Formats: sequence, C-alpha cells, structure tokens
Amino acid sequence: MANNRKHMAKKIKPWRDYGTKLKAMSSSITPNTVENREPMTTANITLDAKGRRLVLRDQDRERCFAALWLRERAPDTETLDAQTGQRLIEAAQLPLDLTIEEAKIDGEMLRLRFSDAHRTLFPLATLRKADEVSKSDTPDDLILWDAGLATLPEADFEAALESDERLLAMLEHLRRYGFVRVRAVPNDEDGMQALIDRIGPLRRTNWGGIADVKSVPQAYDLTMTQRGLEPHTDNPYRDPIPGYIWLHCLTNAAEGGDSTLVDGFMAARRLREESPEHFECLTQLATEFLYTDDTTHLESEGPLIELDSLGQLRRVRFSNRTERVPAHDPEVLERYYAARQRFYELITSDELTVHLKLDPGEMLIMDNYRLFHGRTAFQLEGGIRHMRQGYVDRDSTASRRRVLQTQLGENA
Repeated sequence: MANNRKHMAKKIKPWRDYGTKLKAMSSSITPNTVENREPMTTANITLDAKGRRLVLRDQDRERCFAALWLRERAPDTETLDAQTGQRLIEAAQLPLDLTIEEAKIDGEMLRLRFSDAHRTLFPLATLRKADEVSKSDTPDDLILWDAGLATLPEADFEAALESDERLLAMLEHLRRYGFVRVRAVPNDEDGMQALIDRIGPLRRTNWGGIADVKSVPQAYDLTMTQRGLEPHTDNPYRDPIPGYIWLHCLTNAAEGGDSTLVDGFMAARRLREESPEHFECLTQLATEFLYTDDTTHLESEGPLIELDSLGQLRRVRFSNRTERVPAHDPEVLERYYAARQRFYELITSDELTVHLKLDPGEMLIMDNYRLFHGRTAFQLEGGIRHMRQGYVDRDSTASRRRVLQTQLGENA
C-alpha cells in the first residue's frame, strides 16, 4: 500500500467572531516598527514604506500579506455577520490604495488599523495557515493504494446509522481511501436509503433514484448485461458528474461478477512519474462524453486527468463506452491516443487492481472522482447477480463530514 506523506494544501478555516475582542484594543505601533509585548510568541512584523504590505516573520518562515486582503478578510462583526460568518461589506468597493496605518502583535493576536479607519484583530494561528500551498499532487493524508492493499476500509451499517462517531469514521475512510465497504446493510431493495438520509439527498437521474444493476433483455446500457466492464468512472456525460456511487448487493450467486477497484490517483501519479508528457497531454486535452436513449440525451466534456488550481489531482475520468474524442488535428490525436493507451494499461494492470466479490448485505461506497471500478463477466447458470445502485453528490457528503468534525470536536 502506497501512502502519500508529503505536504497538504491548507485551506483557511472559517473566520470566528472576534468583534468583542476589538473593544480591548489600546495603543498600536507606527509603520515600519516592530513590537512584541508578550514573550509567548516569536512572531514579529514589518510594513513596507507605503503600508501596502505586511510581512509576518514567525516559526522560521516569512509570510507577506496585502493590506487589501487583510482588510476584506477582517474577522470582526463590522466585516462579517456574527450569525452566518458571511461578509457584510462589499469587498469590490474597498479603495485600491488602502494601506495599513498601524500594526501590533499582542500575544497571539495581530491588531491592525487601516487607512479607512477600520480596526480589526487577527489570530496569528489563522495567518500562519493562510498562505500555505501544496507541494504535492495530493493532500498528505490521502492514502493512495494498489493491489497490495491488505485491509479494505470498512464500516458497519447499523453503527454508522446510530452513531455520529462511527458515521464520521466511515466518511473519513471514504475521503482518505476513495471507497469503503459497508457490512450488514438491510437486504431489501431500498436498504441503503436510511444511511443515505444521514448524509445527504439521493441524486436522482433519468434512471430514477436507487436503480437495479442486473442482466436484462434489451439492455439500455452495457451495465445491464453479463459482460465484463473495464475500469471506468460513472456518468462523465453528466453535469455535474455524480460524486459518490453506492452499490448494494442483494444477490451475487452468479459465476463471476467480481468487482474491481483501481485508485485513479495512484494511476495518475504513476503516469506522471514514468511519462510526464503523457500525463500533461491527458490533463490539457478535453474529450467529450455522450449518452443517449429514447428519452435522454446527455453530453459533457473534460480531461481524463483533471487538476485543481494548485496542480493537485482533482478528478479522473474514463469511460470507453461513452467517450467521443473530437476530430482534433491528427498530430494532437496521435499524442492523445498514445497517452490514453498508457493510462489504460495502468488502470487495467494487476499491479493496481483490487478484486473482491460482494456478498448479499454488503455495499461499496465509491468516490466517482477518484476511483475506477469495473467487474468481471458473469454467467447466470450459478444464480442471479442483482445489485442496487444510487448516487450521492460530493457537496452534501463533504458538508456532513465537516459538520460532524466540528460538532464532535466541540463536544470533546
């Protein structure tokens, strides 16, 4: 199991209400002056000659902040609504020549007065995190894995249903590994619904809410046949693409039909390491995806490997059944086809693939932005293979996890 332990992209936490603390403001220092009244911190500050920049030196680091950025992010009740934390001022109307006129470190707080006469108070802990950016392709607490994954991340259905702590543990597994196997799910057609309701609304599609995945005559999709399915992500032709796939096993007595899982982030990292030009091609050239039937026409586009603004892996796509590459210049397509072929070789390799056969009452929750999933072909002579599948979006899932972290942290 590969474990990425580098640097993590830090996000600024929501501002707290420090409005009452502003009443305690007293004297301050003039520009280009450094003062540390409290010995508890090693931080010191300087301003440039015009007061347009503030430099914070602390913990062997130097951080530079624009005066306008500090003003619009001021964590006080004149700037932010105390109830919602949302901004009250119109940041776009702040004067572009705004400056810091006075600044002072007081213990672990930074006091500021701006040229518009506004005063505010920043926790140094907040500013220490504000400019940290990633130096890695993924956050450092994600666990990237391959076929050597010895222990699958697991959760118990009833425990996650009844306990906030166990639900949070399940969602953390899902975030870090990109999937989690849930045991003891009620063995009925809507057995997963109660746990979905604990997290967020079920995403409805043209197939309804929770839908069957089994072999049927006149199949409207290759998923509804007995053939094996190559590693893929679901529904890249939708906008937005469903965030998490919930796959619940009711019956799995057919011969074959094993599930396959591949960590798409691990595959993308391998591609970047061994063939940077292929990696770059798949991040820059968008391809199209199309799904049609008698009542539906869906299309979207995006690269097979998508990066965020920090250069970190954001999502992967792969869907041989629905990809429709535009007619680019032949030289461009030659590069794309070679890159796509190498990526395919990686995501279908034994080295990166985990195999498992779901039993009745088991369920996989899979990150559709990170995981490639598939299955082996199956024969019905041994019995029926009947799965139920639903989607839950990323925003509601991430929101539930963050709220639980906050609530449980406060209770502790």
